[in-house]
Amino acid sequence: MSETGGPLKGLRVLEFTHMVMGPAAGLVLADLGAEVIKVEPIGGDKTRRLKGSGAGYFPMYNRNKKSLAVDLKSEEGKAIALALADQADIFIENFRPGALDALGFGYEALAARNPRLIYCSEKGFLDGPYAHRTALDEVAQMMGGLAYMTGPPGRPLRAGASVIDVTGGMFGAIGVLAALNERQTTGKGRHVTASLFETTVFLVGQHIAQYAVTGSPAAPMPTRVSAWAVYDVFDAKDDEKVFVGVVSDSQWTAFCKAFDLADWAADASLAGNNDRVARREEILPRLRALFAGYSKQDLMDKLEKIGLPFAPIQRPEDLLDDPHLLASGGLLDMELPEGGAVSLPALPITLDDHRPGLMLDPPRIGAHSVEILKSLGHAQDQIDSLISRGLVEVSEAQPAE
Repeated sequence: MSETGGPLKGLRVLEFTHMVMGPAAGLVLADLGAEVIKVEPIGGDKTRRLKGSGAGYFPMYNRNKKSLAVDLKSEEGKAIALALADQADIFIENFRPGALDALGFGYEALAARNPRLIYCSEKGFLDGPYAHRTALDEVAQMMGGLAYMTGPPGRPLRAGASVIDVTGGMFGAIGVLAALNERQTTGKGRHVTASLFETTVFLVGQHIAQYAVTGSPAAPMPTRVSAWAVYDVFDAKDDEKVFVGVVSDSQWTAFCKAFDLADWAADASLAGNNDRVARREEILPRLRALFAGYSKQDLMDKLEKIGLPFAPIQRPEDLLDDPHLLASGGLLDMELPEGGAVSLPALPITLDDHRPGLMLDPPRIGAHSVEILKSLGHAQDQIDSLISRGLVEVSEAQPAE
């Protein structure tokens, strides 16, 4: 990727975002080679200073981007950002409805200046009765049916990652790429909008369809009727756990042979998947006792040799030592803005067997302010004046390791 700059090289993205959803959309485009300029307020994006579960947001979703820190409420700062918008191919924002319109950066205003601009809004809801509401990933999961499906009955539970923020960002990026393709013919941009609520509804679409097909509502995942008899987490003898799945009749035959389950292999009433599901309460206790006699590694080695689906139960930090990720370029080594090193997941795709890589570390506040201003034709004395008056911020030297 670094040799060519990526398939989106030559595209300029202006990003007015914070938190996860908007930055995730920009990350996809940045990793694929677009020049992404993250416009931050003086003092930086507040996401940088989040603690607890938010502490990883900024480093994860802002690599391969340039930082311009500017006071958009000043006329000179606004003029700088508008000049960049005039040159941009794509504009991404995820502020509350109307916020950027008030600053002069709404879709109508920017499209009038730059008709080729593709304007991507990442919102809580698409147009409709809920459009005015404030939404978060958790809000969308709760009202969109995902939390109901994730937790046990009566205990809705959000998923263990910002899946709606990230997926909503991805849908926004997909819309942008579609609009880019159309622009080759029409010469005009589009206003692309993606949303948290509708993203969640899309993700639970399989359960809505299940209701239509079966006439019965989908049960929460912890109490669902599995489509397969063997599709569960099992205890190994070393207090570890392994997920094991047997999802076809041919897999069942190979499974029985490998684990010396001759009676099951010979039982014609277990040959079909649906018949096995009906006898799941008979099958699982025997397997739990069987697997408890194996160490985790021995059990996984046997399952891998057979070719069955299996998985160790890993924590996020375990993935830093995952041999597959280490061998396949799945982790990117980078420097944190405040100093220190981190390895973070690459974009989960390959292009001609190459993973999109790291071109820029997550930026310090205003790390590229001077570079960007010079690209707009500002002389050094003008830049110095903007900095001295607090209208533009430039990052300090890289912290010592």
